[in-house]
Amino acid sequence: MPGPKPSHQPQFTEAQLVQARQLAQQYTAPFCQVVRARLTLLLAEAPAISNAEAARRLALDEDTVYRWRRRWKEEGWSLEDAPRSGRPRAFSP
Repeated sequence: MPGPKPSHQPQFTEAQLVQARQLAQQYTAPFCQVVRARLTLLLAEAPAISNAEAARRLALDEDTVYRWRRRWKEEGWSLEDAPRSGRPRAFSP
């Protein structure tokens, strides 16, 4: 894989991977969580994959892959959105 190694290498437990596998196969799960579960499985399978290659395989933006990698490394693994400031959403997910 060309390019520099990613600076953030999150580690996943087996329980997290099992949860990600289950969520990645659900049709009724929120799409953003399914994409994050697929990213989790890809990074567990190939931890040295570049952000650009992971983004290409999952049809994501490279910055999105970088942000989730950094967040999982610094704050721990979670597929939920971070709390946002401002007015609450008017529509349910």
